[in-house]
Amino acid sequence: MNSFSEIEWRSVFNPELAKEAFPYILGGLGHTLWISILSMLIGLGLGLLLALARLSASRLLRTVATLYISFMRGVPILVLLFMFYFGLPVINIQLDALTAAIAGFSLNSAAYMAEIIRSSLLSVDRGQQEAAQSLGLSRYRVFVGIILPQAVRLAIPPLSNVLLDLVKASSLAAMITVPEIFQRAKIVGGREFDYMTVYFVIAFIYWGICAVIAAGQEMLERRFARYL
Repeated sequence: MNSFSEIEWRSVFNPELAKEAFPYILGGLGHTLWISILSMLIGLGLGLLLALARLSASRLLRTVATLYISFMRGVPILVLLFMFYFGLPVINIQLDALTAAIAGFSLNSAAYMAEIIRSSLLSVDRGQQEAAQSLGLSRYRVFVGIILPQAVRLAIPPLSNVLLDLVKASSLAAMITVPEIFQRAKIVGGREFDYMTVYFVIAFIYWGICAVIAAGQEMLERRFARYL
């Protein structure tokens, strides 16, 4: 009975395979982090522009930004990845898998971050802006020195959630052969005919990454709370 139970358990999780596969799977961490962080930075920059466009007095800018955000929030990320990697070669534009992944994640995350930034900017009391302008400060100085720092503090938790989502969604890059964590786990699972063990391994790796991000979020919130 004990031997049967041991066999059943090892079919779910094989410690020897996990120990052997861990370094190889972890070798994809660089691609996972590169996709997540670079997509976050590019998406943040584009998201800020979209948020300002949504708040603009120009009806054209507001309409374009609104349509972009609506489209990107309604299209699955995997569809975007396939469009960039498999679709663009049709018009003689060839992107490598990593670039296609970053492009897809950046454009998609920008739509979500635009709404986060916009709502954070609108949450800052307009009375502060009016008081600062009455003292002769330019709109630029008011925005950079008064509104933006407070908006950043408000935006930290939801933006951190976007980064967490990017880390987990980066596993979709395996569908276009980017050798990140999930792709490497699939290779090991196929070779050893033991997918459950390697999936446990990558589950703990993703959990560790997300725990670090959550700790960083708390640190930033405490720092901003101290100075604002």
